[in-house]
Amino acid sequence: MKSEPDEVAIDDLERAPGQRVPWFGVRNYQARNFMRDEMRVGDLAFFYHSGCPVPGIAGICEISRPAFADATQFDPSSPYFDPKSAPDAPRWVNVEVRFVCKTPYISLDTLRQHPRLAAMPLLRRGNRLSITPVEDAQWSFITRDLMSVDL
Repeated sequence: MKSEPDEVAIDDLERAPGQRVPWFGVRNYQARNFMRDEMRVGDLAFFYHSGCPVPGIAGICEISRPAFADATQFDPSSPYFDPKSAPDAPRWVNVEVRFVCKTPYISLDTLRQHPRLAAMPLLRRGNRLSITPVEDAQWSFITRDLMSVDL
């Protein structure tokens, strides 16, 4: 799950009330569908910093609330406002995430160096999705071999 650290960083999640935040502002249908159709309470995700000088994995979060309407789509003062979305038929959803831990920072360049991760959607050239799936074997390799985190 990608977030620009000047909007919500792993440190912000750690300091948030209850260490939880809604994953708001997703405006891509495929990423929205991942949240709506694939993510379940208790699922773990990498908290990835993007749009910064050194993008990479900064921590781990857990889905703490299933998909619900993203309130920013209804707020005209929000950069995520969508005038075509209505409260009775919301176009955009978000999940809530809970802080699990900070991890050793794993840069995008470091991830690209490992052939076992070559199939990760995150590593595909031109990938702009803010949410992409991670296969079990990829998750295990990253957490065990690159982070030495036991979850």
